[in-house]
Amino acid sequence: MRKILGNGLLAVSAAIVLTLVLGTLGFVYIADYPWLDAFYMAVFTATTVGYGELHAMSPAARIFNSVYILLSVGLLFLAIGLMTQRIVAAQFGNLFEKRRMKKMIEKLDKHYIICGFGRVGRVAAAELHTAGAQVVIIDRSEERVSWAIRLGYLGCLGDSTRDETLREVHIERAAGLVAALATDADNLFAVISAKTLNPAIRVSARAAEEEAERKMRQVGADNVFAPYTAAGTRLAQSLLKPHVRQFLDFATTPLGVDVRIEQVEVAEVSNLVGKSLAEARIRGEMHVIVLAIRRSSGTMEFNPPAEALICAKDYLIVMGEPDPLRRLEARVTGVTA
Repeated sequence: MRKILGNGLLAVSAAIVLTLVLGTLGFVYIADYPWLDAFYMAVFTATTVGYGELHAMSPAARIFNSVYILLSVGLLFLAIGLMTQRIVAAQFGNLFEKRRMKKMIEKLDKHYIICGFGRVGRVAAAELHTAGAQVVIIDRSEERVSWAIRLGYLGCLGDSTRDETLREVHIERAAGLVAALATDADNLFAVISAKTLNPAIRVSARAAEEEAERKMRQVGADNVFAPYTAAGTRLAQSLLKPHVRQFLDFATTPLGVDVRIEQVEVAEVSNLVGKSLAEARIRGEMHVIVLAIRRSSGTMEFNPPAEALICAKDYLIVMGEPDPLRRLEARVTGVTA
């Protein structure tokens, strides 16, 4: 909207300046007016004020003045019309865009809400989008919301800490929320609002201070990340344990080799239920490494032995290339690959 209006104002200003310059030059060189009188004559002629001639005009000057009246008035009306057209188009364009966005948000289910489209929010949105999740962005900045929409996300202009804003993006049907706002206080309010409106939603939040991290966990945040603490830890580990750090980066970030760490839930209908890891032959046949098993009871079994049983509702934490991971997911979910 601002860009459209800015371009319209620029066009109108250019038309007015061009008209006044042309009129001033004509009155100086054709009507022999002094520069100040020529500019004054050009202004009130272009604006149709019509005070009359300041000095007597020759026939050539009268012909120029007649042509200038038609040109200046026509050009001025054209510029005003262009400006009006752009304002109306912008208003209706915004209205249609908002209606379209609202209809798309109405259809969301099991989606993810990103509160704040700053650096952290953008990275989180990109990761979720890459994984195929539906993502809706909430931000107080109209510019950031427009940016998010241009990148292919759904956007909502509003305050993430207010219940009515979260209801607009149907938090009651959302699968998860990322609180990545500018301050710990805002993130804390966003967590409280999200958990109040949808107790089952998974919430991840950013915290700058340790006290804020503790409070966010107390009010229900499932995961709280402290960017400064995490960055400091990674910097230290890159010096103390460079090969461990390299492995973690290799497994969690794209470094040219497409290897991923994923979690897959074991369905009750899966033919792997009741089998041991050795019997399932996940590593031998599927070329996927089982790093851990998160049991349905909530316990985490790291580096499970070959005799470890696979049970329904367990999560397998696995590492491998995309195609083997998809085949494994098809087996553990009971869907034919």
